[in-house]
Amino acid sequence: MAIDDVQGPSAQELLSLPHLAPLVPMLYVAWTDGELTPEEIRALGAAARSQHWLDLRSTAVLANWLDPLNPPSPSALAQVGEHIRRTAERLSRSDQKSLVELGAHLAEAIGGKDALPAPMPELARSLAPVETALGVSGAEAVRTLVAVPKLHAVKPPEPHSFSVEALRAVLERTYSAERASVREWLADPAFRYVDERDTAAYRAQVLAWLKQLAARGLGQFAYPGNLEKVDLGRFIAAFETLAFFDLSLVVKAGVHFGLFGGSIYFLGTERHHREYLPRVASVELPGCFAMSELGHGSNVRDVETLARYDAERGEFVVHTPSESARKEWIGNAAQHARVATVFAQLEVKGERHGVHALLVPLRDEEGRLLPGVRVEDCGLKMGLNGVDNGRLWFDGVRVPRENLLDRFSRVSPEGEYSSAIPGVSKRFFTMLGTLVAGRVSVACAALSAAKSGLSIAISYGDERRQFGPAGAQEVRLLDYQAHQLRLLRPLATTYALDFALKHLVKRYVGRTEEDALQVEALAAGLKAYASRHTTHTLQVAREACGGQGYLVANRLPSLKADTDVFATFEGDNTVLLQLVAKSLLTGYRQQFEDDRVFTVMRLIVDRASGALGDRNPFSVRRTGSEHLRDGDFQLRALRFRESDLLASAARRLRERLSSGVDSFEAFNQCQDHLLALALAHVERVVLEQFLLGVAEVEDPALKSVLGRLCDVYGLGCLQDASGWFLENDHLEGAKAKAIRKEVTRLCAELRPDAVALTKAFGIPGTCLAAPIALGRPSP
Repeated sequence: MAIDDVQGPSAQELLSLPHLAPLVPMLYVAWTDGELTPEEIRALGAAARSQHWLDLRSTAVLANWLDPLNPPSPSALAQVGEHIRRTAERLSRSDQKSLVELGAHLAEAIGGKDALPAPMPELARSLAPVETALGVSGAEAVRTLVAVPKLHAVKPPEPHSFSVEALRAVLERTYSAERASVREWLADPAFRYVDERDTAAYRAQVLAWLKQLAARGLGQFAYPGNLEKVDLGRFIAAFETLAFFDLSLVVKAGVHFGLFGGSIYFLGTERHHREYLPRVASVELPGCFAMSELGHGSNVRDVETLARYDAERGEFVVHTPSESARKEWIGNAAQHARVATVFAQLEVKGERHGVHALLVPLRDEEGRLLPGVRVEDCGLKMGLNGVDNGRLWFDGVRVPRENLLDRFSRVSPEGEYSSAIPGVSKRFFTMLGTLVAGRVSVACAALSAAKSGLSIAISYGDERRQFGPAGAQEVRLLDYQAHQLRLLRPLATTYALDFALKHLVKRYVGRTEEDALQVEALAAGLKAYASRHTTHTLQVAREACGGQGYLVANRLPSLKADTDVFATFEGDNTVLLQLVAKSLLTGYRQQFEDDRVFTVMRLIVDRASGALGDRNPFSVRRTGSEHLRDGDFQLRALRFRESDLLASAARRLRERLSSGVDSFEAFNQCQDHLLALALAHVERVVLEQFLLGVAEVEDPALKSVLGRLCDVYGLGCLQDASGWFLENDHLEGAKAKAIRKEVTRLCAELRPDAVALTKAFGIPGTCLAAPIALGRPSP
């Protein structure tokens, strides 16, 4: 016999006494609640024993059951609980509002009305103090004791307020044919996820996929037969859609078509286009882009790799002079690239002319390394292991003079250097500015990954149930306020970025020489903002899916690992945001490491002394929804912050320069301020483009739901920046609180449309390929 069967009061004795029947549910809850102290148990016992209908035996048993020094055994409590549930099945009503009512009805169910020790009204009045002393919600306790858990029936589709296809048409209003083509290609069974743990097999598969896509026409999007009809917006749209699938494939395509092919297209001339681009488009000539060096990172201007011209032989000699000059993290270099675009210091007749790009063969047609070329595999990475990143060294490698990509600078056979751009610095920046397509593409691909993560997490949140009211069906995760805020705010930002990035692509495709620098700054800012958003969103999505989000089968681990590097390639985000800030100060792009920032100072005094263009938009103490959901109010607030930060940054720089601080050090001392300015600028641009996009939508249902998303984004920016507004006396606490509450209210309003909003992204089910995103449990 178990020890708990011989200790404590007896369940049989309690259940055999009719006068105690109305008290049985309260006694059960008193011990199973687990929160009552011995003093509270004694107080409950005193209140219960004071009932006038109790006989001597009932009083004694009751005292025994409410002795804190001699609690009932687990088996005794189990018997009482089973008695309550079994008897409750015989009740004709299930709306008991209190444990007293439940006890009385249980007594009736067993012995009829005569079993009650007193009339029901009197019983309720007498036992009310006992239930109050218990200190629990009687209604919830009743549901817990007698409710039969509901089975999870198949949920009907959640009604949404708009046409998913109509919204998808809005999102794909540009380059829709290219997007449709990529979806059609990805529908082929050949494009299915593979085991990433076998690195060699994975790399081979990614290369095979790339060649299949080239055969279907992906390369022609970038470099059609008639190069006069090049529209890189077509390739960017295809690249963005391809990013719904395997991101190693996306990055390999970006390195080969975007960086390697792009360097030939933008930095080369017609003869380079004619000789190389058809083979780039078909992947007959796999290539790589060798810019970064171990010792210099983002500081391309000071790379050490040397390309010295030998006039006697009409060749450039490419050499790696030190270990810090090795080319690092070069995608495609470890195994597959046959040619590299190498960025090196150009030396002609003993004079240095700055960084230039040359085409340097690495391997022959059989894949064997050529003389003087050394390659080392970077090895396993955090993600993107389908891309063969490598390190490159050159030991006096000779390449023909014609291999110089000479759109901006030329070297004659005799060794005469010439350029239409006289200054080394301007020539360098002009050359790098032509490669901004990479940043545009990375920003778009990052957003696609965020869309995938949100689609998985929101679908799971709509299906998964957890906790809920006592005795009722468990509540879906997405019905929890915290879950709505954690997922629907990133969803709103994702939509906002979709509109902003389409604006960027339009500006990039139609850029002119006059606005090229503005487009480059816009691309830098949006690349940094979008990749940072993706990193945050995928972490939130992973956590929102609990343990299921940790399973590789559900894609979130791969999405997180593969996109983490987006924060640092194609420009480190911190460097890019400083580029944005310097562009705002001067209208002229500067590299983070460029210490010749004195060129920006001519405009700083004007900036610092100029009046702000907008009055404080928070001076009016309005907190109503109509005011807060006014896009003009939100935009004016973000413009005000940007203008204020710009003026104060200029003032701080001017003060330091006036006191004799070196210009580089002045920027370094204001670095945090400049980063805040850049972020404020980008957020203003994103909201501005979202508002313009919503204004163009004619469908009332679409305009309504997009308007809510826009409000969540705009007010969310104000909420996140409330510290700055409060510190600078531009916002009062009451308004900050009203903004936070309005964001919460908006997310609740968006909840019924949440799943449909992710379906409008048009992500093929085979690309999601996550059981939890398709309403199935993970294996």
